[in-house]
Amino acid sequence: MELRVLKYFLAVARHENISRAAEELNLTQPTLSRQLAELEEELGAALFVRGKRKTQLTEAGMFLKMRAEEITALANKTLEQFAHADEMVEGDVYIGCGETEGMREIIRAVAPLHTSYPRIRLHLTSGNEEMVTDRLQKGLLDFGLLCCAAPPVEYAYRQLSHEDVWGLYLRQSNPLAAQRGIRAEELTREPLIVSRQAMEAKEFDHWLGRRAEELNVVGTYNLVYNARFMAEQGFGSILSFSGLLSTDEDDEDGLVFRPLMPELRSRNYLIWKKGQVFSRAGRLVMACFEASFAGSV
Repeated sequence: MELRVLKYFLAVARHENISRAAEELNLTQPTLSRQLAELEEELGAALFVRGKRKTQLTEAGMFLKMRAEEITALANKTLEQFAHADEMVEGDVYIGCGETEGMREIIRAVAPLHTSYPRIRLHLTSGNEEMVTDRLQKGLLDFGLLCCAAPPVEYAYRQLSHEDVWGLYLRQSNPLAAQRGIRAEELTREPLIVSRQAMEAKEFDHWLGRRAEELNVVGTYNLVYNARFMAEQGFGSILSFSGLLSTDEDDEDGLVFRPLMPELRSRNYLIWKKGQVFSRAGRLVMACFEASFAGSV
């Protein structure tokens, strides 16, 4: 399976039309069709359903599309790193992160680098822990930032000073908004919109004194921004970190934040693969992190 043919495949998947894909690739339609047929024969699976107007992906085709995008992204990243090896230091550094104000520390640490090496580009990808660690393992990210209760010992890591405070984003009209904080017995009675990652990691079990599965969960989220619309429409209250959503104590229809009581915090860890070989740009970013987070292991 050649990288060139995977790019042909992705072009057809993108256009849903062999003729338009062939035009983009500067190939004849018969040549492109033959390459696709050979790819299907190599994999032993039909990748497309060929209609009169559209060429759509089969289930096997959708799976290959996901893998082909990862492979081509990694190939492009590798070519970029080699292209700049003998030039003035420049290149791309990829950081995956969850939603946390801990990112302020990350950006503050690398800010001086931007002045000295303006051609080093940072690419931030937001996602949950599963996405960040998966892309880190595949070489699509250089660093990741995780919010969790314990150090991720399978990775090299540095702990940040910032810790995220858990609490509820709830409507101003909710009776709980009149309180300074939310206790466990009140949380169990409240309809909740929760982080799937936090539920799977069982971060609340000890604090609750029971299994988190016993909470009244009416919805889940991966990233919290869109969950606010559910809260605003009265589906329930959002269990999340402070500082991630805008609040307004004076707006009767707006959201307010109330911390859990007693306080529950999650630590932030900058991680990278053990034995990771970084590009020159990556090594400079790593030096900034080491200087900022030295002694935080």
